[in-house]
Amino acid sequence: MSIAILPDQSERLAEAVQSLQQQMQGQVISPSHPEYDEARRVWNGMIDKYPAMIARCAGVADVIAAVNFARERDFLVAVRGGGHNVAGHATCDGGLVIDLSGMKGIHVDPDKRVARAQAGVTWGELDRETQVFGLAAPGGVVSTTGIAGLTLGGGMGWLRRKHGLTIDSLLSVNLVTARGEYLTASENENAELFWGLRGGGGNFGVVTSFEYRLHPVGPMVTLVMPWYPVEDAKELLPKWRDFMKEAPEELSSSAYFWSIPATPDFPEEFHGKRVVILGGVYTGPLEDGERITRPLREMGRPLLDLSGPISWTAVQQGFDQFFPKGQRQYYFKSRYLANLDDETIQALIPQGTKPPAPSILIVIWHNGGAARRVDAEKTAFMGRDATYLFSVDAIWDDPHQTEEVLDYARAYLAEMEAYSTGGLYVNFPGLGEEGEQLVKDAYGAHYNRLVALKTRYDPTNLFRLNQNIKPAL
Repeated sequence: MSIAILPDQSERLAEAVQSLQQQMQGQVISPSHPEYDEARRVWNGMIDKYPAMIARCAGVADVIAAVNFARERDFLVAVRGGGHNVAGHATCDGGLVIDLSGMKGIHVDPDKRVARAQAGVTWGELDRETQVFGLAAPGGVVSTTGIAGLTLGGGMGWLRRKHGLTIDSLLSVNLVTARGEYLTASENENAELFWGLRGGGGNFGVVTSFEYRLHPVGPMVTLVMPWYPVEDAKELLPKWRDFMKEAPEELSSSAYFWSIPATPDFPEEFHGKRVVILGGVYTGPLEDGERITRPLREMGRPLLDLSGPISWTAVQQGFDQFFPKGQRQYYFKSRYLANLDDETIQALIPQGTKPPAPSILIVIWHNGGAARRVDAEKTAFMGRDATYLFSVDAIWDDPHQTEEVLDYARAYLAEMEAYSTGGLYVNFPGLGEEGEQLVKDAYGAHYNRLVALKTRYDPTNLFRLNQNIKPAL
């Protein structure tokens, strides 16, 4: 498939490309450019869109030029940082992609334990710079994820119980509004906007850089990763639940339903076998790690046990090979759970045990700790009071299986609705099928306050390719 452009459209597009290019230091890529096919691709292989132009921004001035250009010419706008958004919001058909992926500047102040990073940086790149000083910002669990989208949606990773969500370590941002204004938002400057940016996604402007508070982490941490037969799930999950009630906050853990990948990393006799993984990372003293995490390794007889000391950067990269860019189909969707009582466990096991594709990952995130102690009104993020997040991370390779996998994921989530507190993690939104209702569910009591912010900073909804909060009419 290729984008079809009529002769008169081609002339107008060429003029538009030339006009924007004259205002930018970075490159403007159109469908005739030899790099167009690669430049338009995003992480989710299910997303195949053809923008009219891709503005590869070299800095803030380019972002301002691209935003003004899009507003004045009424272009549909997509904003791309790492391009990991599962719904494909980092690209669009026929519009302008404001591509920040080349903006990679990072500055670390080890004395103040602060880092400033531009919006094209990935978590792996930020970790590389901060770990030189034994520091880290709370990020995600796949190192190729961009810092921008994950942060703006809240940010959950291996440091969540000790240091909270990503937004809990966010000190300030710089952004370009829909009017082309360049602002700083922090607790002391444009504070209401800063409130909304911490969880409200990309609704209010193009964030060009993030300032994070850093925490002592690593360089070595303790990984706990026993892989048990899925047949033991009914006995394992209550034990994991009860253990985590008393576990120190230095340990963040999730339970996974997965199938052992058919790769040389794993014994051939186990390839394809469905398992329950009681995964976790302990970031306290290394000499305490094995003792504290040992109970998770002794809850049954694991088929495999990948536990042990490991570098922080290796932990962050551990899932990368299973989530390659553009090669697989992805659909991640979530629900907060009211609890993980025996009834809830009994309800989630059947579908988690027999998915239509072996690489489908079912995750039960255990939360709480530092993230819960932050006042719910301090940020736009909702869900701090939920101890568990249930996520269907559907991953498959055959595009012909898409309908079957989506039906499975949606039916599974519908079954678990009875055990949910309501709401979802906006970074795992599926394809946003529910539209405005999904956003209202995600933000709950904060929704009207977010609408007021949207109306103030983006009254025409220029930035609408996101978990969109519509401005008031």
